[in-house]
Amino acid sequence: MKAIVVTDQASGTAGMRLVERPEPQAAINDVVVQVHASGFVPTELAWPSTWTDRLDRDRTPSIPGHELAGVVTALGYGTAGLSLGQRVFGLADWYRDGTLAEYIAIEARNLAPLPGDVDFTVGASLPISGLTAWQGLFQHGRLRAGQSVLAHGAAGAVGSMVVQLAREAGAYVVGTGRTADRQTVLDFGAQEFVDLDNDPLEDVGRVDLAFDVIGGDIQKRSAGLIRAGGTLVSVVGPPEARPDDGLAVDFVVESDRAQLCEIVQRVRDGRLRKNIGNIATLDEAVAAFNPTERRKGKTVIRVRP
Repeated sequence: MKAIVVTDQASGTAGMRLVERPEPQAAINDVVVQVHASGFVPTELAWPSTWTDRLDRDRTPSIPGHELAGVVTALGYGTAGLSLGQRVFGLADWYRDGTLAEYIAIEARNLAPLPGDVDFTVGASLPISGLTAWQGLFQHGRLRAGQSVLAHGAAGAVGSMVVQLAREAGAYVVGTGRTADRQTVLDFGAQEFVDLDNDPLEDVGRVDLAFDVIGGDIQKRSAGLIRAGGTLVSVVGPPEARPDDGLAVDFVVESDRAQLCEIVQRVRDGRLRKNIGNIATLDEAVAAFNPTERRKGKTVIRVRP
């Protein structure tokens, strides 16, 4: 099969190569999925799990990518809940070969059914961004109707999901971004926009929840905006600053079939808009991951035409 591999952490996305690899086999509780589309998060090339296994042993050349949509082609021993020929989407294990390939062996529990009226490209764009937003807002942030949310990077793949899910839950949403992101963020449903290049962040006032995808100084300043009993949620590592009278939580997104089903149902009925910035083929993937200009939204690789 064709697959993208990485061997050199220092080279980043420029060090990716398209090669031929053996097709994977299904272990116990696995399925093999013929990948139709794959999502990719560039920061995963900085994650230890891309380069080493759980015992810290080198596992390169490794196949990156952890989001997929495709069709089940084989079932491992003991696998239940999925069937041959079924359309699925989901989030692959961090420490196993990933989704930038024509086939992947993946634990069945990490997949959810993909309805027939949802395109594979859309399905592959949802797992990391959708689950990250869902878990950050509702599991870790304990968001309730009537609260206020500060959503950083609100034009991006995760941030746009945060804005939409928070707004649907009855929150008042303030989105942040660059000057050119203003209309995009407002179109996704934010009631206010803060231009981080020009507007004072502190003018936002107190909020119940800040969802941080940036870190650094923005994260520290956001901690000072948390209302008593509120939460700073981070997906970029442990917060360096904590609210005076609130919680600071950092987390790593986990696959959850029920949550994936909730997310894709919202896409189907129009409550949740996708945010895909670029679609490329597997042959074009390396170039797509090294763009010459800034692109909004998610890059998705269409593995099968």
